[in-house]
Amino acid sequence: MTSPVLAVPRPVRELAHDEGSGAWTAGFTVEVTADEPVFAGHYPDFPIFPGVCVMECVRRAAESARPPLTEGLRLAAVESTRFTAAVHPGDELTVEVTWSPRGEGWRCAAKVATAHGRTASVRLRYAPEATAC
Repeated sequence: MTSPVLAVPRPVRELAHDEGSGAWTAGFTVEVTADEPVFAGHYPDFPIFPGVCVMECVRRAAESARPPLTEGLRLAAVESTRFTAAVHPGDELTVEVTWSPRGEGWRCAAKVATAHGRTASVRLRYAPEATAC
C-alpha cells in the first residue's frame, strides 16, 4: 500500500505481552516535518497535519508491531477516532498502540500525543482476510 505520508514511525518500546489481559503493547515516535506534501494545501499559511494523516501514522505503527499469529489479518474498520489537538510541522508524535484479541480478529487502540499533550485516540479493527470489509 502506498502512503501519501512521508513520516515513518520509529519504535521506542518493543512489542510486549501482558499475560493478565492478553494485550500486546508497543511505543513509537513519528517526526512530522515541513516536507510533508499535504502541508502545501492544508493550509498554506497555517499548516496543520490532517487527522487522516495521524491515522495513517497509527496504522503504520500498528502494522509494524503485530502480535504473533496475526499475519493473516487486515484492517477491517476504523472503529473510532477522536482528535483533540492540532499537529503542526516540527511536532513529534508519540504513538502508543495496544493490541487486544476480539473474537476472530483484533482491536488496535492507539493514544497519540505531542509535547503539548494528547492529540488523538484511534481504534482500529483487524479481521481475517476473508471477513474484512
